[in-house]
Amino acid sequence: MAETDSPISSGAVTAAPATVPSPWLPKLALGLAALALGSSALLWTQLQAARRELARHSTDTSTAATEARTLATQAESLVQELQARLGVAELRLSEVSLQRSQLDELMLTVSRTRDDSLVQDIESALRLAQQQAELTGSAQPLISALQSADQRIARVAQPRLNPVQRAIAHDIDRLRTTSLLDVPALAVRLDELVRLVDDLPLANGVHTPVLEQRPQRHAPAGPVAPAVTADASLWLRLQAGWRDWSARAWAALTEQGGELVRVHRVDRPEAALLAPEQALFLRENAKLQLLNARLALLARQMDTARADVLAVDTLLGRYFDSRAKATLIARETLQGLQRDLRAGEMPRPDESFAALGAAARGR
Repeated sequence: MAETDSPISSGAVTAAPATVPSPWLPKLALGLAALALGSSALLWTQLQAARRELARHSTDTSTAATEARTLATQAESLVQELQARLGVAELRLSEVSLQRSQLDELMLTVSRTRDDSLVQDIESALRLAQQQAELTGSAQPLISALQSADQRIARVAQPRLNPVQRAIAHDIDRLRTTSLLDVPALAVRLDELVRLVDDLPLANGVHTPVLEQRPQRHAPAGPVAPAVTADASLWLRLQAGWRDWSARAWAALTEQGGELVRVHRVDRPEAALLAPEQALFLRENAKLQLLNARLALLARQMDTARADVLAVDTLLGRYFDSRAKATLIARETLQGLQRDLRAGEMPRPDESFAALGAAARGR
């Protein structure tokens, strides 16, 4: 078998052409291998550098993320703290706003209270001055009080009190033109009326003037008795005396008999039904009312005096003879007193009081 194989092998060797290797192929292969090795080394180096860079970036990113989480936690804490501070600031702001509103209200209240106190003081001073003017019968205390009130309001310089100043000026002008009441003359007239009451005839009384105008009744005509001389007998003198006495008695009897029935007009039933014993009380009541009017006049209470005078006038017109001259004079005097009391009444500063009331209500 060795022999059979050998020729085949030798023949094959001899049959193949002879090749000569190139001298640059190994160098090329070695260069390519070196280049591949260098490239691999470079790639490895770059890969390692990239890995280190990635690791560093990953570390930096982790650090940044940690710092970001820390900062976020701090920011969240800061936001919560700021929210708490903001809530406290809002609470303090609301407290400050409330205190400011309370302070404004307090200042307004103080200002209003000062004005209201001024209004009340002025009103009290005017009322006191009015009482003094009524007691003294002079308008000077009231004028002085109004002038003082005007000066006080001018010093305050409050616009809402300007209507009060105008009302005070009007009242001052009105008081300066007021005429004073002659109190002594009115008192004398009341005293005269008190003395005149006793002479006033009642509506159901006997009218004396009518009786005086009535013709006198004479004894009936008859035979004239002869004159009795001094030397006549006692019997003749007795007869003459009897005739004279009987004539006078008959004349008086007929005169009084004619007065038993009287007819006259009485417009009010209460005057006709007045009993004779009540006439004294009626006159005394009239006197007392006139004396009360006199006291009220001296006390400067004009309303009371006028009411008493009016009551006496009504009494005279109801129970006394309105056709008698004395009654007419008394009633005319009473009506004149009413007019004088009404005209001489002390004026009131009503405009000032109304303006003060409006200023007090306007707060």
